[in-house]
Amino acid sequence: MEKIEKLAEIINSSNYIVAFTGAGASTDSGLKDFRSKDGLYSRTFMGYEPEEILSHDFFFAHGDIFDKYLDEKLNINGIQPNAGHKALAKLEEMGKVKSVITQNIDDLHQMAGSKNVLELHGTLKKWYCLKCGKKDVKRFKCSCGGTVRPQVTLYGEMLDEDVTREAINEIANADTLIIIGTSLTVYPAAYYITYFKGKNLVIINNDATQYDSKASLVINDNFASTMKKVLPLIK
Repeated sequence: MEKIEKLAEIINSSNYIVAFTGAGASTDSGLKDFRSKDGLYSRTFMGYEPEEILSHDFFFAHGDIFDKYLDEKLNINGIQPNAGHKALAKLEEMGKVKSVITQNIDDLHQMAGSKNVLELHGTLKKWYCLKCGKKDVKRFKCSCGGTVRPQVTLYGEMLDEDVTREAINEIANADTLIIIGTSLTVYPAAYYITYFKGKNLVIINNDATQYDSKASLVINDNFASTMKKVLPLIK
């Protein structure tokens, strides 16, 4: 409980907390992460590496396989927020967490009630037409007959400049940055951590990361169970 109490102490004494989340934040909701030993990137799909499938060029060359991969490996239909997502939303409601910056594309932070969410890689909840530009269209085909795609950043594409600018600004303004469920190996997103100049860097992740030595507190444990324990200690 010592680390839980330390985390509660940090949260209670902070005025501007920013959470930075990766795929590990959603595993308790039933989604697989990417880079753990049993993650999505640990095995091929129909003979292709997942990172190749989730690329700009592959989407246009093999849209059928891309769609099949989304259906079988990244399907978010029916997925619900876990205790960790709900805890961050509660901390935002309490005025502690000012924003959530996420690498995830599952929309679970918003479903849990978080208001200020910056999605670095977009979302699978929204699709748009490449032909007419119509947004929020149904998957596969637009009424104009054009090809639709999810509003996500694929490998080989640039991140949204406005979102990244705001994310960097949030990190730079934070007195506490809580990194959750990410290996911190995906660039440029992981690079944004270097903008943090605040007092407390907290890392909650099952495995070690390259930033552990710089952290005020490292909790190598499950995100949802950690937040369930810490939430009752927050004033």
